[in-house]
Amino acid sequence: MPSYVLGEMFSGPGGIALGAERASTQISREGGSSVSHGWAVEYHPDTADTYRRNIRGASEDSVFTADVREFDLRQVPEFNSFAFGFPCNDFSTVGEHRGLEGDYGALYTYGVHALALHSPDWFVAENVSGLSRANGGMAFGKILSALRRPGRAARTDGNFREFYGAEAEAVDPDLEYELVANLYRFEEYGLPQRRHRFIITGIRKDVRRTLQKGFQVPAPTTPQKWQQTTARDVIETDPIHPDAYNNHQIKHRQSVVDRLNAIAPGKNAFNTEFEDPSLRLNVKGVTLSNIYRRLSADEPSYTVTGSGGGGTHMYHWEEPRALTNRERARLQTFPDGFRFLGGSPSVRRQIGMAVPPDGAQVVIEAMLRTMDGTDYDSVRPSLDADELALAYELSEHAEEAQKHLDIAFAPAAAADEDSTGHPPLELIRGERELTEGDPAVARSAGAQRASI
Repeated sequence: MPSYVLGEMFSGPGGIALGAERASTQISREGGSSVSHGWAVEYHPDTADTYRRNIRGASEDSVFTADVREFDLRQVPEFNSFAFGFPCNDFSTVGEHRGLEGDYGALYTYGVHALALHSPDWFVAENVSGLSRANGGMAFGKILSALRRPGRAARTDGNFREFYGAEAEAVDPDLEYELVANLYRFEEYGLPQRRHRFIITGIRKDVRRTLQKGFQVPAPTTPQKWQQTTARDVIETDPIHPDAYNNHQIKHRQSVVDRLNAIAPGKNAFNTEFEDPSLRLNVKGVTLSNIYRRLSADEPSYTVTGSGGGGTHMYHWEEPRALTNRERARLQTFPDGFRFLGGSPSVRRQIGMAVPPDGAQVVIEAMLRTMDGTDYDSVRPSLDADELALAYELSEHAEEAQKHLDIAFAPAAAADEDSTGHPPLELIRGERELTEGDPAVARSAGAQRASI
């Protein structure tokens, strides 16, 4: 059976890598394929140190601390599988929703560069549920289009051409991947957290033709609420050793303790009626908030994030305190022996921004079974990746066609029209020339003529 070497971009502390290790252990027991660490790139120094400390095979030589915008993908060792959880800040359902126009929105293109240059057999990409709504829904289509044909997308990317020069020109424009995109609700896969993430998988088309089936979305294992793992299950059932790594408790001011004592499990500082007015926060119109929000003991937790200031640490359902970083790590399915390096705020950031290892394991196990031709229970994906990519591509063609038509028809504004009121024939002939060979542009041009 094949052994895959995994390259990672935006690796975080190692959630995907640890999930891949676990998936390999499981699939290897069944006589199947495996995947091992090859290289990783991570911008944040503490996070890169954490990855090196905990991931099997990781070293100073294989884990690069670098900004992907300045990282040369020609220096990485050979790999045939790829994973990247591209930064989600601009696609999140909270915040400014800046989408592709934000500081982080276009960073997915560097994952596309890796695919274009190295054409691995398969890849896994992860991002937040808000991705589907960014830029009026068009951001997701644009990303899917680039991932489906990364060579074509990279060759039209000025940054890529400037950085890689001759190598950019040598990229195969016909490189294509078969995509599957699905919104995973991780509480439905046994994780103790309501963490909803889009995961896009891709198998290179020539590889896909050798397989019995393409990638299938693995069926949820805990779809019913009564089946799901709760916060109490992972924090209390097997108590954390007092000397466990990253288990320091925050000392709160008395006002914070009093505020937490007044908030019921599952509630926050804005949907609680405080008897003592001094405990209220002076912010109006907010009820769905994680500020001083306490966990519900007998449900999966709400989403673990990298924040912590201003009352966003996550709070115990019974004790009037914030969770420790180790408790947060358990909600993210990291084992107690996984040591996060750096100060407490840095560790909190690393835990919140990681892909949960158990979630990554679910997807990578399914990918390895797909590559091995082994059946597994599956469900339909939550959306049609090809349809979204095509919708974006058609809109781009239509926009380009409109630009051409605006140029072509501009002389008509100054010239006399014929007696029928139609534009002169020479303009129609010019339009036919510019749309010839591109059906999508031709359809747009036809629609334009029909409206004249």
